[in-house]
Amino acid sequence: MSTIDPAEHDGQAPAAAAPVAVPTIDVDRSDPDYRAWLKEAVRKVQADANRSADTHLLRFPLPEQWGIDLYLKDESTHPTGSLKHRLARSLFLYGLCNGWIRPGRPVIEASSGSTAVSEAYFAKLIGVQFIAVMPRTTSAEKIRLIEFHGGRCHFVDDSRQMYEESARLAAETGGHYMDQFTYAERATDWRGNNNIAESIYQQLKLERYPEPSWIVATAGTGGTSATIARYVHYMQYDTFICVPDPENSCFFEGWRNHDPLATSDCGSRIEGIGRPRMEPSFVTGAVDRMMKVPDAASVAAVRALAAALGRKAGGSTGTGLWSALKIVGEMVAQGRTGSVVTLICDPGDRYLDKYYSDAWLAEQGLDIAPYAAAVEQFLKTGIWP
Repeated sequence: MSTIDPAEHDGQAPAAAAPVAVPTIDVDRSDPDYRAWLKEAVRKVQADANRSADTHLLRFPLPEQWGIDLYLKDESTHPTGSLKHRLARSLFLYGLCNGWIRPGRPVIEASSGSTAVSEAYFAKLIGVQFIAVMPRTTSAEKIRLIEFHGGRCHFVDDSRQMYEESARLAAETGGHYMDQFTYAERATDWRGNNNIAESIYQQLKLERYPEPSWIVATAGTGGTSATIARYVHYMQYDTFICVPDPENSCFFEGWRNHDPLATSDCGSRIEGIGRPRMEPSFVTGAVDRMMKVPDAASVAAVRALAAALGRKAGGSTGTGLWSALKIVGEMVAQGRTGSVVTLICDPGDRYLDKYYSDAWLAEQGLDIAPYAAAVEQFLKTGIWP
């Protein structure tokens, strides 16, 4: 069964492409009404964080004799239901404090879904319009959630068109193009301040292996992997960072081949992760390892998660879980003990018509049976295929 193993490579790669220039802002920042609006907007966004409890760290059941603990940080419990709630909050604070988000002007974002859901929430919170530029193939549930939070969806036929169309709409409306793919890695305080990395280590303090051997984080913008990797290096931990990449994404190839200009000809089927170009927020030099994960393996893994923990998650969670299980298998084979952490990125109810639909799998030509069998066999024997 070795033919179903994902490709992988260890090493370093150069930084991604240069960020997009920010347009000149035409607001008088000394205006008392603007400053009063800004203070209130920042207060509201910070208050949202203050009201929110931390997300749970769940244990995936593994045989006790392996001496290895596998955890999933459940980011689906945020108010907007995904890991992107943290990113959206950071991006809004960054945009507000930089003077880029203004009263009466829309916020525009290029997003395949979850970031847009969270940004629509924060836009409504501070009273500005939100427009999400997204592929027509985005799940119907994500579209519903964006509109539920007061956002408007603007569709493109090709995911590669999202960037230019977002910039065009911002210029046309006088609004702000948030550009998560450029600013995700810099909007978050990676040194701490209750970011996701600090939270993981705090929650592991009383576990038998409080410093994980590996943290596995998938990449859409690359902001989460950058935050976790930078925090690990800053705190001088011995943890390694692995970034799994789905099919139809260029991150793995760009990182492996030291090519910041790598591209992919089509969009990822695993919503929320994988990109057709090397994004500026994907900090390749901070990553220790990457894996290329077949989409069928991602779906098989997320269904295995539902069977093991009784909760459905999105396809990106499956990509991370497949890679985490492979790392656990390597540790078992080498006789090593320790802990591994990955993420539940968003809930599965957003994808019932995709990753939990056999009709959709057949339409996409995805056969998950061999991958599901591989996971089942691994959990019984400890031998990774």
